[in-house]
Amino acid sequence: MATAMQLRSVARSLLLPRLSASRLLRNNNQRIQWQSTETQEASKSDAKVTEKSAPTEGGKAEEKTDLSAAEKTLKEEKEKLQAQIAEITDKYKRALAETENVRTRYKRQLDDSKLYAIQGFCKDLLEVSDILDKAMGSVPEEELKRKENESLRSLYQGLQMTGTELQKVFNKHNLHRIDPLGQKFDPNLHEAMFEVPAEEGKNPSDVAVVTKIGYRLHSRTLRPALVGVVKAS
Repeated sequence: MATAMQLRSVARSLLLPRLSASRLLRNNNQRIQWQSTETQEASKSDAKVTEKSAPTEGGKAEEKTDLSAAEKTLKEEKEKLQAQIAEITDKYKRALAETENVRTRYKRQLDDSKLYAIQGFCKDLLEVSDILDKAMGSVPEEELKRKENESLRSLYQGLQMTGTELQKVFNKHNLHRIDPLGQKFDPNLHEAMFEVPAEEGKNPSDVAVVTKIGYRLHSRTLRPALVGVVKAS
């Protein structure tokens, strides 16, 4: 019995190391398989991440391209709008200036129409003044000095008073005589009808004779004075 038990004990002692080594080997193989599986899964995961990352970077590049194109389009639209604004502003300024010019011309014409509204009436009255001047000029001074011509003197004085009052009315309405005798000839105020020989004390282009008195209404010559001018030597 003792021998059998000893044999069993020896057999167990021999088998235990083998079983332990087998178990260790099996455990190591399992660990290696697990590590290999984990490594493969990690590699697959990294590959997936890489695959996912690549499209993301490509998408960012496409987004940048789209943004650049959009910015370029917006810039072009901005430049077009700025050009349109500049053109419209220029047209507005021109229209405003033209409107101001029209308004100024209209105001000037309106003022002139007020100033010279009586121009036609004044021209008609000038004929009356001319007739009075001729009537007074036709009376000889010798006849006025005679005592028996009292009625003639009264008539003459009446003509003078009428002419004086008429000139007052003219002056009231800014209608003034142009009597340039002895003055320098001015084509804006005078009309030369003839030339006279030069005389002592008179310079060329001086007005030597006035055949008809002129008139101006405000600053406008209504009728130029008809004159004779000293001839240049």
